[in-house]
Amino acid sequence: MNIGIIGCGTMGSGIAQVAATAGCTVSVYDTKQEALDKSKAQLDKVLNRLIEKERIDETEKNRIQANINYVNSLKDLADADLTIEAIVENLEIKRKVFQELESYQSQEAIIASNTSSLSIASIAASLEKPERVIGVHFFNPAPLMPLVEIIPAIQTSEEVKDKVVQIIADWKKVGVLAKDTPGFIVNRVARPFYGEALRIYEEGKADFATIDWALREFGGFKMGPFQLMDFIGHDVNYTVTETVFKEFYYDPRYKPSFTQKRLAEAGYLGRKTGKGFYDYGENAKKTAPTKDEDLGKQILDRVLVMLINEAADALFLNIATAKDIDLAMTKGVNYPKGLLAWANEKGINWCVEKLDTLYNEYHEDRYRCSPLLRKMNKESETFQVS
Repeated sequence: MNIGIIGCGTMGSGIAQVAATAGCTVSVYDTKQEALDKSKAQLDKVLNRLIEKERIDETEKNRIQANINYVNSLKDLADADLTIEAIVENLEIKRKVFQELESYQSQEAIIASNTSSLSIASIAASLEKPERVIGVHFFNPAPLMPLVEIIPAIQTSEEVKDKVVQIIADWKKVGVLAKDTPGFIVNRVARPFYGEALRIYEEGKADFATIDWALREFGGFKMGPFQLMDFIGHDVNYTVTETVFKEFYYDPRYKPSFTQKRLAEAGYLGRKTGKGFYDYGENAKKTAPTKDEDLGKQILDRVLVMLINEAADALFLNIATAKDIDLAMTKGVNYPKGLLAWANEKGINWCVEKLDTLYNEYHEDRYRCSPLLRKMNKESETFQVS
């Protein structure tokens, strides 16, 4: 199968490696030759590291590299059976690139976007044959992260959807189907991990280090929310939050934080700039958390119930199946458990009571309990996630 990749940044290069490893012939396109050269050199480094770790041998490295061509004209993607775009998150730029690409490709070629939050329907509407367009959202780093969200637009044909589902499976990735709504599954459901942690900090209940400690210690999360936001970068993480907030008609559940906004405005973007919620300078002192067990468990419970509520609401609105929602959160962002399975474990009644307590304290719509949780609690049901 011939695969086209538009954009050779970290994500585009990673997807190219995945496809080439699976035996596809891959053409990576970028307008800048220096970017293509950098991508090629980076792949060589990655493959050499895999050889050092004895994951592959020299023969396999040569096979993967031989499967990838680097091109600087969209016309060179004319023979691609599937093209995946991984460029800047700008709707108009994506539409313009897709329109040009369509003029070179056959009627049967599939065109996919790796967008994390933009409307697939809007992208598809720019083409003469919108039924060929679909969302295929990988997670960074693409060769390591198993999850791929597959997002059919309302225009996408069943044939295209089925083909892409099979391709992703053939690439040995975990594919989950999501409705074309802002943030799809992961970037929607994960918002409270950041947003409620920020709210707890802004209320003065705990500092960054204590909140991170609580989520790791009592929740089993590999990284706390402030560590993770610093790792992702505040330019990226804040923009996704802002986009989801706007696209959901300013629903207060997704309201961005001024604390993070100011960091982004100051250029304190996290690890990549040496400063974010934490200072990563050589002589920086590590902030010690306040290891208060009662406080830590209160923090976990508050963040966890908001995450569960978001996952339940995604199911209520048919964004994805219960199984796919839990798969997305464990395979896409390494949560220790699926949120719906976690809700079963904690008890649906526990979830409803926690949310009602928060709502009664704040009287803010962000704490409204999902109708699905209320219904399940009334009928003594649990989530079917297997």
